[in-house]
Amino acid sequence: MDQPTVGILHPGSMGAAVAACAATNAAEILWCAAGRSAASTARAAQFGLTPAATLADLLERCDIVLSLCPPAAAEDLARDVAAHRFAGVYVEANAIAPMRVQRIAALLPDATVVDGGVVGSPPVGGKTPALYLSGPADATARIEALFADSAVQAAVLGTEVGKASALKLSYASFQKTSRVLVALAVGMAREHGVDEELIKVASRRTDSYLSEPQYVVKTAARAWRWGPELEEAADALAAAGLPPEMLRAAAVTLARWNDAKDSELTLTDALDRLAQP
Repeated sequence: MDQPTVGILHPGSMGAAVAACAATNAAEILWCAAGRSAASTARAAQFGLTPAATLADLLERCDIVLSLCPPAAAEDLARDVAAHRFAGVYVEANAIAPMRVQRIAALLPDATVVDGGVVGSPPVGGKTPALYLSGPADATARIEALFADSAVQAAVLGTEVGKASALKLSYASFQKTSRVLVALAVGMAREHGVDEELIKVASRRTDSYLSEPQYVVKTAARAWRWGPELEEAADALAAAGLPPEMLRAAAVTLARWNDAKDSELTLTDALDRLAQP
């Protein structure tokens, strides 16, 4: 089979690195430069992506498009793509609820929509995230082949659109909320001068985030992305008849760190911001 031309919408830290992993099995990796920031341009250049002047140009040239953007933008981005009657494979790889993926699939009647969920950190510096896929068998096989022998470990879960997103959000529900609970616990202990003792108590147990409060700093820097993701997970819980309130509360907690986007905070800075409405 000829190597496909692939488009990435848009090259954030995850999207650019994931797209670059497809380079060996693709003819070219395109990104849309129109309206993007200087940081996106620099990131795209770093990962060897080829700029397309407009979205229309990118879609006309691409066989496969990967959508990796903040959750809130996923449907608007799909509508933009649908307006150009894109008829290739559209991989909806954002951290969104299964019902939103299904809505997006309905927005793209000309395309073949594959549901995707990335679990893990961006594939740089030896990291090997998993890309779970679900959807039409021919299309998921093409995406699996696209990432063969790369740092992205593609795995097909079945033909039902929504399964990959359900797995991603099920994992994120624990992984991200547990870090929010660490921040609250350490913040409370610090207020009473027992934070060091709390960490000692937690370190007696294995695999406790509470014993590693440096995760609080990482959580604060990623809060702008994680909050909307947990809102999506809360929607998925509600749709399953399960209580969504804990995840919604975690999202509200994360919102206190929204202005810390990708910043280098100390633990003290992060906890101070958390303590201020």
